Amino acid sequence: MSKTGKNILKRYQKRWQFLLWLEVFLYAIGAAFFTWFLSFSLLLSIFAALLVFLIVMVLERPWEIDIKRVSRFIDRKSDKLEYSSGLLLQPSGDLSGLAKLQQQKVAKEVEAESKRIQPKNNLKTAAITSVGMIGIGFCAFYFGLTETYLLKDKNIPTDEIINFKPTDSSGIKIETPVLNDQQLTISYPAYTGVPATTTSKMDIKAVEGSRVSWKLGFEGGVNSVSIESMGKRRTLKKDNGEYSGSTVLENSGFYNFRFTDTAGSAYVSDLFAIEVIKDKAPMILLEDLQQFTTFNYDDRKLINFSASITDDFGVADAYIIATVSKGTGESVKFREEQLSFDNSVARGERKLNLTKNIDLDQMEMEPGDELYFYVEARDLKQPQANIARSETHFAVIKDTVDYGPGVEGGLGVDLMPDYFRSQRQLIIDTEKLISERRKLSKEEFNDTSNDLGFDQKALRLKYGQFMGDEAEGGMESGGETLEENNEDPLADYTHDHDGDNGHNLVEEEHDHDNGEENEEGEDPLAEYLHDHGDPESSTLFTDNLKSKLRQALNIMWDAELYLRLYEPEKSLPFQYEALDLIQEIKNSARIYVHRIGFDPPPIKEDARLSGELEEVGNFSKKEELENPDEYLFMRNSILRLEELKDSNSEISETDRELFEKAGNELAEKAIAEPGKYLNTLQQLKQLAEVQQTEQDLISEVQKGLMQALPKVSPEPGKRNGFSDKLNDLLLKELELNGQ
Repeated sequence: MSKTGKNILKRYQKRWQFLLWLEVFLYAIGAAFFTWFLSFSLLLSIFAALLVFLIVMVLERPWEIDIKRVSRFIDRKSDKLEYSSGLLLQPSGDLSGLAKLQQQKVAKEVEAESKRIQPKNNLKTAAITSVGMIGIGFCAFYFGLTETYLLKDKNIPTDEIINFKPTDSSGIKIETPVLNDQQLTISYPAYTGVPATTTSKMDIKAVEGSRVSWKLGFEGGVNSVSIESMGKRRTLKKDNGEYSGSTVLENSGFYNFRFTDTAGSAYVSDLFAIEVIKDKAPMILLEDLQQFTTFNYDDRKLINFSASITDDFGVADAYIIATVSKGTGESVKFREEQLSFDNSVARGERKLNLTKNIDLDQMEMEPGDELYFYVEARDLKQPQANIARSETHFAVIKDTVDYGPGVEGGLGVDLMPDYFRSQRQLIIDTEKLISERRKLSKEEFNDTSNDLGFDQKALRLKYGQFMGDEAEGGMESGGETLEENNEDPLADYTHDHDGDNGHNLVEEEHDHDNGEENEEGEDPLAEYLHDHGDPESSTLFTDNLKSKLRQALNIMWDAELYLRLYEPEKSLPFQYEALDLIQEIKNSARIYVHRIGFDPPPIKEDARLSGELEEVGNFSKKEELENPDEYLFMRNSILRLEELKDSNSEISETDRELFEKAGNELAEKAIAEPGKYLNTLQQLKQLAEVQQTEQDLISEVQKGLMQALPKVSPEPGKRNGFSDKLNDLLLKELELNGQ
């Protein structure tokens, strides 16, 4: 019986605690709804609920209700228990016989008494208070008290208040409506993680893709409210006496408000700036990594480096694009792989420090193979992410089988290095880019074309280095030449005019002119010798092949130019022409043991030196170049303002169109320098809106437009001066007398 009575007391304890906790929650819920109806701020409502919850919880202390307190409370409220409910909490074996009888009696009465006696609480008061707070908050919202006391009474800085001016002050028939509320809300894209901001300042500075919302409130009769931006007009919607609208930011510019009252009078506000911040692409910095790395066959072929990647709103992913090339010449093969960094990429982090260890053996690279790799990263921008890539780095395993040039069995010696085969690969990649134009976005197409232009530039620089362009100064200043080393591998197969045999061939001439050579210090055979110390003759190519190679380099300039201009179709013919020249150079740059004679085509003696030009046509081209005036309407506006200033006439509809077009031209300059041209743009728009001219306003606008026009560069030309025979004689006499 004691256990049964004790369980009854425990159930009573839990019911008492539940009622107290429910009382605490009712107060908190009432405070939350009351704050929400007044502020419509979720954060402020949660804060108010937590504050009230903590205060009521400390006052009620539900956790202090234990079973002994329950026993004492029931004893005070019941006459049948005779203050003996505490016996139910003690074991029966420890009680005396009389106490056991009392325990059994109390156990029978405690269940009925626990149902009759209600725990001490203020639940009814809490419920009434909570419902009252919710009702008061709802009534304040329904009757507009929230808007009146929380929005309209807040102090707006004087410099942020929108100033409306009537377009025609003579046409005002009713009292001008008054703006009593202005609100601008900027909701940034979700991927930026930047919370929305609300302000009364109408100038906008936000990230591209942000949603901007306006809300204006007026006192007085207003018919319609609209927003004008860059020649476009958007009407604001009316809701509960307020005018609201929203748009997504794409480009920088300017905008203003316009409203008409019930009498038809129009009012225009000042201009406000829209500055759109572009989401920047990630920045990649590779550390502890050389541009070119070479390994011997028996080396430990490892590439260790770290990458620091930063982005303004967070990095989405980062990886390594690696390309392995196998083979040489036209039979080269490529294999592309995407490698991950050793440590994981934390999505959304604004700064990442990543490391990578590339093992060339694990990539199944062999001697002679080359590795090209770069780091690519993309940010969180939606719907299309910004992609950035680092510079391309190279790693080569030296080929132990290739011993350099040599002559064997009458076969030719190929003097061209292995990297000359990449021009064909550029053509293949360019044709692939052209075929995939419709599948790629404009940004991806331009990036790929620019990358191909970079590869074309790298190839051109390699050709120039092989030709001796970059090493020209070094060969003059110092270092050993082929002649000094006396290790020319082709010395046995060339005719050295500077050797002993060459001197024997001209021995008599040397003897005959020996005195003359000593006197003048000049070698009569200098122009016939091939001097290896001369930078212009330092390559293994003949003059004919060098001219072809120089021509190929010039053509590569044009190929690279059109790739940089995102016009691969125009670059492709130049690439084919460069490839033909390279192939011709490769076939010609071979030294044979047995030379084959050259048989020139026969000359037609009947047509030789005849001077007949019947089949030769003259080329003529006539072209008229026009230099369009970018500020034509601004110049015309200056002239028109001068006419208005002299005639004091009213502004016509044609003038308004002219001023509007001039404002569009000026807006392009004002976007870059708003502090310099914004005032003139505002005055020009005001001039286009008013009905009557103001001399001061016309003068200021004209002065601002003249300052905005670029300075005219002087054009060279011959000056026409007056001259006659008498003046020429006078000038001649003065010159003679002056001497």
